[in-house]
Amino acid sequence: MSWTKAERYRSLRDVSALEMETLRTKTAASPWRFGYHIQPPTGLLNDPNGFTYYNGEYHMFYQWFPLGPVHGLKHWYHVTSPDLVTWTDRGVALVPETTEDSHGAYSGSGFVKDGELHVMYTGNHRTDDWTRHASQVIGVLRDGKIERRNVAIPDVPAGYTEHFRDPKVWLEDGVYYAVVGAQRTDETGCVVLYRSSDLDEWTFLGEIETGLEQFGYMWECPDVFELNGQHVLVFSPQGIEPDGHQYHNIYQSGFLIGKLDVETLTFTHGVFGELDFGFDFYAPQTTEQGGRRVLVGWMGLPEIEYPTDRFGWAHALTLPRVLTIEDGSLKQRPVAEMTTLRQDKFVNASGKSVSVATPERYELEMKTDGSDFSLDLLQVGDESLVIRYDASAGELTIDRTNAGEPFATEYGTTRTKAIHVTSLHVFVDSSSVECFVNDGEAVATLRVFPSELEKQLRYEGATASLTGWTYQ
Repeated sequence: MSWTKAERYRSLRDVSALEMETLRTKTAASPWRFGYHIQPPTGLLNDPNGFTYYNGEYHMFYQWFPLGPVHGLKHWYHVTSPDLVTWTDRGVALVPETTEDSHGAYSGSGFVKDGELHVMYTGNHRTDDWTRHASQVIGVLRDGKIERRNVAIPDVPAGYTEHFRDPKVWLEDGVYYAVVGAQRTDETGCVVLYRSSDLDEWTFLGEIETGLEQFGYMWECPDVFELNGQHVLVFSPQGIEPDGHQYHNIYQSGFLIGKLDVETLTFTHGVFGELDFGFDFYAPQTTEQGGRRVLVGWMGLPEIEYPTDRFGWAHALTLPRVLTIEDGSLKQRPVAEMTTLRQDKFVNASGKSVSVATPERYELEMKTDGSDFSLDLLQVGDESLVIRYDASAGELTIDRTNAGEPFATEYGTTRTKAIHVTSLHVFVDSSSVECFVNDGEAVATLRVFPSELEKQLRYEGATASLTGWTYQ
């Protein structure tokens, strides 16, 4: 379906109850709706926004275009959870209806001040000749809705284009800082820093100097935080060319570990690392609670058509991951609370060959001795998602060439990571697989759209132990 501008920029305020009910019915007919992931009620979900712990609950907002699986007028949808596992639907929290966000309430972050949950987000405005203008807006969550407080940063500073968005706010030594993703006028990507003492007046400090001067044409969704005494800068650069086994998705997401000096605007760091070597991961955001730094990403990518599109919806958020730095490396583990979803064991076996019927949704732990193996998931006839390890090459490959309905094949159907594998921790939902390798040393996230027939799990290789639990 081809969408006109008028169709893409309709507000939820202009949609009848009958139209929304028709959309919900169409979405509900999809065979690939999730069981335990955050997903949109209709339409398109993208970036996680405003991820904050507030009043005893985790609050998550996400970018939402309610009327179809396209990037149209972005609203913010709201869900909450006491435990990062069971999420309650709170409905739409932000409908763009001011001059500043007339063409979308784009991504932003959350923070608590004076006992209230605040957000800062990018307002996207288009003039009559379709010229973009970006501003950074602060709002406050009251009675389930985000009320606009003030336009904190009304304009883009000299030297940058209107691709200037996705503020992430944090408090340090009584001062608020905001890092913003930007594009220089020479069409290269970077991040810039602002400072405020009161949330009303924001001072542009300048660009954060990194060792990545020519690294894509736009940096989206930046996030800065401290972890184990070091700073981590997470961002999503666009325009990175493939390099060996890296950077094969349309856009990438990754991190730098080092030291940020907010006075000199310098960030000394190591090499850029991909956060996820799977097919479908972008625009992650973190929050901190109880000493844990938790990350959630968008399980999808822009400008890709997905099989769920024909049912009027697209995408989900990843499972929450706890981040740590150990021996200089970033580790990502599923939150421990995921174990509360475990029900009956459907497999508890050891050997060189294991074959078993699987439920639609499950968790699987596998331990090996580091030798070659092949693990087929979602296997129906000749269809399966294959995870294979070549010990002599030291490479783990995820192959979705024959894993259900194909899509985005122009970006390849395999992803490979150079790593010595001793364990896998896999979460399968109705149309996704998240694979944590070696207790969080690496992660691969992907969408997959299998047959509705009963599926099998099949393992071949050196002796391994496999334990799996059914999820609802």
